[in-house]
Amino acid sequence: MKKIVTLLLITVLGSTLLSAASSEKKKVKKENLTEKHLKEQMEREKKFAKEQKFYQGKEYDLSQQKVDPKDLDSIPVIEPENDFDMSDVYRDDI
Repeated sequence: MKKIVTLLLITVLGSTLLSAASSEKKKVKKENLTEKHLKEQMEREKKFAKEQKFYQGKEYDLSQQKVDPKDLDSIPVIEPENDFDMSDVYRDDI
């Protein structure tokens, strides 16, 4: 009987220690995962800030790319070769 009680006590203490160790591992895993997600989000924020800086265009000088309206008059107008009319598509007499 004494051996059974001792065995039961050892089993209970062992399982308690194992569960404590596994909960510590889970806690460390959770912290590592949180840290990983935090780093990923910080990288996304950096990328977003960089893109916004580009899209706002405050630091870019685009004055060299402006088109003079006088130059547009010299460009010939290209007429389409086939003037497609959608009304022909819906005709029943063809």
